[in-house]
Amino acid sequence: MAKKVIFGGTNSQDLARKVARKLKAPYANLFVKQFPDGETNLRLPMDVKGKEVVLINSMHPNPNDSMIELIFASRTAKELGAKKVTVVAPYLAYMRQDKRFYPRECKSNTIMSALMTCCDRIMTIDPHLHRISSLKEIFKISAKKLSANEAIAKYIKKNIKNEVIVGPDSESYQWAEAIADKIHVHATVLKKKRYTSRHVRIVVKPGTEFKGKNVVIVDDIISTGHTMIEPIKQIKKMGAKKIYCIGVHGLFVEGALKMLKKLGARVITTNTIQNPTSKIDMSETIAKALKA
Repeated sequence: MAKKVIFGGTNSQDLARKVARKLKAPYANLFVKQFPDGETNLRLPMDVKGKEVVLINSMHPNPNDSMIELIFASRTAKELGAKKVTVVAPYLAYMRQDKRFYPRECKSNTIMSALMTCCDRIMTIDPHLHRISSLKEIFKISAKKLSANEAIAKYIKKNIKNEVIVGPDSESYQWAEAIADKIHVHATVLKKKRYTSRHVRIVVKPGTEFKGKNVVIVDDIISTGHTMIEPIKQIKKMGAKKIYCIGVHGLFVEGALKMLKKLGARVITTNTIQNPTSKIDMSETIAKALKA
């Protein structure tokens, strides 16, 4: 078996270092800089001939630069004699654009997957699989989906008591239910009733009781935060003791984190994307997958 070396990309150096420590593998940051004209220059930090190179870099922020970084590093490692190149993209960008929403529009997920064939295999955590059921449908190389459910469940069990797990919409219920099952608590899903493009009412399942409870709203991606804002308002009206928003990937665009905190929610994410909210460590999950 080839000796593993772990390289951390610009967005994931802390997480990559933790993974290397768990694997007892050599670690170094990739050398990445921008030329004055905006082009990326990259250099591998050590010899890779005959080794298994593991590149860890999340595709947020700056998804375009992050993807180029992974492509350049993968191709360079192969050219310099690496026996195997594994890309770990804890957050995999371009997965939400999975159909042509408008005529002549690109399907970004299939284009991204084609560009990533420069490596031998790719791993990611809870990718946004909506209209496809598996990464195998778009990747021609080995592609593995890892789950944050176990790590999130452990965090909730250790830090939050008297809880109810909530999926803010039907799409997110899969995470809410799976996490609730692991810690043996109740899960429920909210429904959106849309009257106009701006007027949305949250409908709570009859018999659902939030009064005096610690309510944990779970979703895969917290981007603009709008999927969580209306549920928070409704749940507060129903007498919840505390409200927690837990996301796998915290993008927090357009001031989302500030808005959620203003509503009194406690916001927690994994460290697939490094944020002040990154309280749930995914290094053990990644290390286990790399050992397999």
